[in-house]
Amino acid sequence: MNQLLELNQVVTGLSSGIPCHIEKFLGAGGQGEVYQAKLGNQSVALKWYFPHYLTNDPLIRNRLQKAIEIGKPTAKFLWPIELVGSDKSDGFGYIMPLRPNNYVGIIKLMSGKVNPGFNELIQACYQLADSFLMLHSKGLCYRDISFGNIFFDPSTGDILICDNDNVIENKSCEGGILGTPRFMAPEVVRGEAVPSTNTDLFSLAVLLFYILMIHHPLEGAKEQNIHCLDAVAMKKLYGEEPIFIYDPQNTSNRPVPGAQDNAIVFWRIYPNFIKDLFTRSFTDGISDPQNGRVRESEWKKAFMKLRDSLIFCGSCGAENFYDADTYKMTGGKAPKCWSCNKDIALPSRIRIDKNVIMLNHNTALYPHHLGNDYDFSQPVAQVVQHPTNPNIWGLKNLTDKSWNITTTDGTNKIVEPNRSVPLVVGTKVNFGRFEGEIR
Repeated sequence: MNQLLELNQVVTGLSSGIPCHIEKFLGAGGQGEVYQAKLGNQSVALKWYFPHYLTNDPLIRNRLQKAIEIGKPTAKFLWPIELVGSDKSDGFGYIMPLRPNNYVGIIKLMSGKVNPGFNELIQACYQLADSFLMLHSKGLCYRDISFGNIFFDPSTGDILICDNDNVIENKSCEGGILGTPRFMAPEVVRGEAVPSTNTDLFSLAVLLFYILMIHHPLEGAKEQNIHCLDAVAMKKLYGEEPIFIYDPQNTSNRPVPGAQDNAIVFWRIYPNFIKDLFTRSFTDGISDPQNGRVRESEWKKAFMKLRDSLIFCGSCGAENFYDADTYKMTGGKAPKCWSCNKDIALPSRIRIDKNVIMLNHNTALYPHHLGNDYDFSQPVAQVVQHPTNPNIWGLKNLTDKSWNITTTDGTNKIVEPNRSVPLVVGTKVNFGRFEGEIR
């Protein structure tokens, strides 16, 4: 196929007049082609539209211009910077930041080509919830939350969101796509609604479920019984008769062992508070779209709680989760590792206000844990091992202020900066605004 632009061709910023030099062809999609280009001394990505796409979506230029004027919601969005044109080529395109090579598509997670840990998956989910909260707070709707538009760094969980030329003002009918099959809200599938921030919430929940469970939330026995998953069948499965695979009131669509094992295995791993949010997303969120969907802020809070719940199996090293509800129900019985099925010796934990943080060998506390919500700028404390006795662990003060602690016998002590509090059950640490108790 002939490329729309030639290598070394120069296109021009339509508002700045700055030349942009085409360096490399990166790929093509349904809307156009993407190139690596040079804007001054900066490497950027450039998307140039197919002529037929511009004919089918005549309002794309207007949407892009609005997006550029509004500005990117966060740095996680590979947001349009400027429209570009050329005397040599028909149509136009736009430039955006270039995606670094260490970011891969979510589809690689689904196919098993990358295998990040739970901590990285949680980070990706948290950043997705936060990013779309920022987008929605600007009165914008993404419309097409799906695998193809999300990239992440498997080593950190950091995410980037591309294809932001699909973004529109909330509930606008201004052309463009309705979404990606399997991710669209049921009311959009049925043709009863246009994309909005509220339908984005459903698509976001599907994506989060995929990331954590490596499976679709509506694909159970009903999907297995479909011989030909054509447009009619998909409309019925995802729009007319959507049933959550773990609907507590309807067991007709449970995952099929041997065919849908990811959903079976991973669902058992996560704590109840995460499963409850997914259950709400795909039960109340389907029957009552306006009021039943989980908000981005709820996901953010839940993912931070999930990260604080991480524990490690002492036998095989696998990451597991501490579930306070299950721990209480079993009378404090040691949890079983999902990987090797051996008992897990729980580490020390600290309760700060209403939050419980597991104190693993690599745990750090941040301003977030001490009342400054979602501030992870610098750690304020770190679990450390005693320099001469490896059996003793402590919580090191990384701030420039002293802590007041109360030991189990009622003695008050001062822990200066760069000193540590032994992880002894019952010790209370006054961080200033909040007090924590080691358990």
